Amino acid sequence: MSATMRGRERELATLHGALESARSGRGASLIVLGEPGMGRTTLLDAVAARDFRVLETCGVESEADLPGAGLHRLLTPVVDLVPGLPPAHAEALRPVADGTGPAADRLGLFVAVHRLLGELAGAGPVLCRADDVHRMDRISVAALTFAARRLAGAPILVVLTADAPDDLLAGIPVLRLDALDPVASRQVLADQIPHGLPEDLADDLVELAAGNPLALIELAAALTAEQLSGEAPGPESLPPGSRLRAELRGRFRRLSVEARRLVMLAVVDDRLDTGTVVRAAAEAGVDLAALDEATSAGLVRLDGERVELPTPLVRSTLYAEASLAQRRAAHALLTRVLDPEREPLRWTWQRVAMATEPPHRMADQLDAAAGAARQTGDYLASSRAYHRAAALTTQPEAKALRLIAAATDYSLAGRVRPARALLREARPLASSRDVRGLVDLLHGEIELRDGPPMLAKAALLSAATELAGAHRTLAVSALMLAAEASCLAGNYQHYVEVADRAAGLRRPDEPPATRLMFDHLAGMAATYAGRHAEAVEPLRRVVHSAESAGDPMPAIWASEAAYTLGDAVLAQELATRAVGAARAQRFAVLLPWACVYLSMSALLHDRHITAMSSSLEGIRVGRALGQENSVISHLTILALLAALLGDRETTLFRMQAAAPGARQRGLGRPSALSSWAVACADLANDRPADAMDRLRLLAAGTGYMHPAIRAMAAPHFVEAAVRCGEHAKAAQALETFDSWATATGSTPRLAQSHRCHALLAGDSAAAEEHFREAIRLHRSANAALELAKTELFYAHQLRRSRQPRAARDHLRDALKIFQQYEADLWAERTRTELRAAGESVPRILPRTKTALTPQQEQIAHLVAEGATNREIAAQLVVSPRTVDHHLRNIFAKLGIRSRVELAALFR
Repeated sequence: MSATMRGRERELATLHGALESARSGRGASLIVLGEPGMGRTTLLDAVAARDFRVLETCGVESEADLPGAGLHRLLTPVVDLVPGLPPAHAEALRPVADGTGPAADRLGLFVAVHRLLGELAGAGPVLCRADDVHRMDRISVAALTFAARRLAGAPILVVLTADAPDDLLAGIPVLRLDALDPVASRQVLADQIPHGLPEDLADDLVELAAGNPLALIELAAALTAEQLSGEAPGPESLPPGSRLRAELRGRFRRLSVEARRLVMLAVVDDRLDTGTVVRAAAEAGVDLAALDEATSAGLVRLDGERVELPTPLVRSTLYAEASLAQRRAAHALLTRVLDPEREPLRWTWQRVAMATEPPHRMADQLDAAAGAARQTGDYLASSRAYHRAAALTTQPEAKALRLIAAATDYSLAGRVRPARALLREARPLASSRDVRGLVDLLHGEIELRDGPPMLAKAALLSAATELAGAHRTLAVSALMLAAEASCLAGNYQHYVEVADRAAGLRRPDEPPATRLMFDHLAGMAATYAGRHAEAVEPLRRVVHSAESAGDPMPAIWASEAAYTLGDAVLAQELATRAVGAARAQRFAVLLPWACVYLSMSALLHDRHITAMSSSLEGIRVGRALGQENSVISHLTILALLAALLGDRETTLFRMQAAAPGARQRGLGRPSALSSWAVACADLANDRPADAMDRLRLLAAGTGYMHPAIRAMAAPHFVEAAVRCGEHAKAAQALETFDSWATATGSTPRLAQSHRCHALLAGDSAAAEEHFREAIRLHRSANAALELAKTELFYAHQLRRSRQPRAARDHLRDALKIFQQYEADLWAERTRTELRAAGESVPRILPRTKTALTPQQEQIAHLVAEGATNREIAAQLVVSPRTVDHHLRNIFAKLGIRSRVELAALFR
């Protein structure tokens, strides 16, 4: 597939459908709309068929004022057919065919063109292609569109392309070429550079190109060896010889002088608003009608009160194309109309760009303005200001500190690549231990969120060493993050080693925030080492210490502690508090991490909708902030969620989305979660041997045993082992799980423990006692799905003990719960048990909206909003086929047959 055809499957299918329609004699027409570089011409070239007679023309700017020039080019290959037309039609076409100009009778000309195409179609299907009709003379465009609207019953396809809607194109179906999505954009880059790009460079190119395939191709072609190796920053604008750059340059130069002045305001100020434009126009004596001219040219757009350029690529390209005089004039005009009190950073930025003061003074002004922007949470603005201030700073240590500040705020804004680049620049300038420690600390935090965790751990341990003297609290924070990196890698031995190192720094009189970190490390290390009784007290102190904390970080640690203690309700409350605090822009960087613990705690007591919503938010925000490790973690949590419902297809779909990144980065914990998830799906699909093999190590190729996740997955291992007849192995796994559940007193885990003991029990009486206690504890914990599974297992035991009536009572309850959770496979197993217990199970389909499960209702609302199945699938991280399955169930439950009826119900 051509690079510019990546991500164009829908458009190609539409065009091929139009070809088929014309081939069958039904006639078709299309207008392909898209900005320059979006692949209009390439898509047009893809519309070819050997059995069609092809006529072609295109718009040429220098011929736009020549009436009939486009038609002349189209009809030249068939001019010999004109004399054979009826005399009136031949007379109307003759001036166009011989180049003397179109006849005065426009209607006669249009009808003649239509008649000529019809005559050609008598000998076989005809394809008429007209590219760039926005550059074509108006008479030719009008004639083509006249014919295109009258193709019914003729084997003719007319395809036109243009860069924007036009009144002359009205009435013709539109096929719009939107920007490529990030996945397709990366495929275009891969086509250009098969040996691959550094991940963050690829991210930057995708962001810069904004989905324009030609921009991606031209940017990739212009990359230097230094940029490819990471030694130099990536490009900020299109290369000088770029076709797309020439197109933008031409648009800009065709504007009036007044319109160019207003466009330059948007070029040099990415926060431009209509109020500023109005003041600037009045100051410069520019008619505001020039803004409409610039908007019509597609160089600026109005979005509410914002006046902005269409993409960052347009901004950087026009800035590179503008003369120094044009830039300085724009900066000077803005300094006169901006209020330095209300908008200090914008005003300072414009003054600095004019370079009218000594560099050190401008650097200090930018530093102060950046600090003010940081306080408001505008991290992108503050990062750019700190970066510019660093460039104007000559003293090495001061320059390094400003580079660190810029890198910090770039990372908070989700711009990971520039943050890494600035840290590389700052490192050789850092002469003191304090500054080196700050570089290592930020480097470690970035890698923890978006890199190999073991690389993060090394940087964070180095930071702890450098900061231990003058910045002890920061050093302990670095150790906390290093331990988290070890946990993410699945290397719990390293976690214990980091905790032991931290314990050597502990003092009797620690402040509360530092004491919380020490307790957390001690409690989690004891848990990972299997010393569960020893872990309880420090973890309880963590929970208690964080209850009054306002920042999200202590609440995240406390949620993890409560989860480890098995208190699902408290863990969810603390994680919810952390998420709420992190949603404030200042702490947004912590939101994906907080969502991990909200999802996991919700799963612990079967709050599946909360877990799904939390992880979907974690994925969305994680991607926006450049935190791919969090995205991968949430994908594996969603895989586990699907597995617990028995949905093997969705489990594998989500796991496969997470697997490449987890493998490349060495993310052991998500890999283990994936193995656990697939094992749960295996159990639901009656594949206990496969489940047992997956749960035996939970290593997933990382080399680590993952004792924490093995402990959490122990009930599923017991179930798999019992069904495989491996009772001794099941009992051994249960012993470890029991020590954890008993030490923490966790109600959900104690319930699972009793269920496991029931499965292992040697006689019916003992099994029934454990089953009844498990059911009581499940109900106490409000864990409905686990309750249903226990009732299913208990009913099976009762039926085998010749107590079918008692079995049926439990099975009916279980079936209702499985249906409520949309656990179709478990529901079918329960129906099978019910039939075996002597009860027929009619499937009654209710016909009200309240009959839908929460996920079905979510899908129904998305359909009502106009989302396609593919869009719904992407939003919920499921396959389109899974969406199809849910929609069929929704239609059946509601007694409807179409998306239109569904939309009507939910509007």
